Amino acid sequence: MTGVFLTADWRHLAMLNYRVPTELLQPLVPRGTELDLWQGAAYVSVVGFMFHDTRVFGIPIPFHGIFEEVNLRMYVRRIVNGEVRRAVTFIRELVPRVAIAAAARLAYNEPYRALPMSHQIDLREQGDGTVEYSWKPSGEWTRLRVDGVGASKPAQPGSEEEFITRHHWGYTRQRDGSTIEYEVRHPAWTVRSARGATVQGDLAATYGQEFASALSGPPFSAFVADGSAVTVHLPRRLPA
Repeated sequence: MTGVFLTADWRHLAMLNYRVPTELLQPLVPRGTELDLWQGAAYVSVVGFMFHDTRVFGIPIPFHGIFEEVNLRMYVRRIVNGEVRRAVTFIRELVPRVAIAAAARLAYNEPYRALPMSHQIDLREQGDGTVEYSWKPSGEWTRLRVDGVGASKPAQPGSEEEFITRHHWGYTRQRDGSTIEYEVRHPAWTVRSARGATVQGDLAATYGQEFASALSGPPFSAFVADGSAVTVHLPRRLPA
């Protein structure tokens, strides 16, 4: 295990999940990993959430402690001495702070972009709440919205919710074609079912036309994870 790079609380994770053709994702799979499928299907997720109490190397960053992130992610895995490391690879990550995007690109070569962003969160103990994250990639706002959010409950073993939320590694392709690996530690998240979810706006300006087409219909599933404290470890480069 490597040292700790970042600690934060990730809260109110709105997770919209789409089944997509493996051919769309295969060119993006980092070297040394393979697609991680659930029930034979490849997934991407659009995930919006809040960062709270953000610290880099244990030091709080002034004016950068609380902010939104929206990312588009896919799922990969790597087998190490019989251990299956289930992981996320990011296709696009959005934050409202230029310094955060620059630091993530420098340290991990992650595909970050800084844009104007906002959020509205109305979660109630007994359910029927709403979570919305917005960003402005062009002349109009794009919105991720989850409606009819239910009461919080543990993700069931073997469920789609567990598959989506229990990826504790990250893999990122580097400019020279190599791959870095890093661990993301957090406890199992409780989840809230949703009655409806949409992503609307100029998706092509955010994700490109291929992914905009893949995200144009309703998600295969959607839910909100309550989140927790998270520890992101420093990266290590995989052997060639």
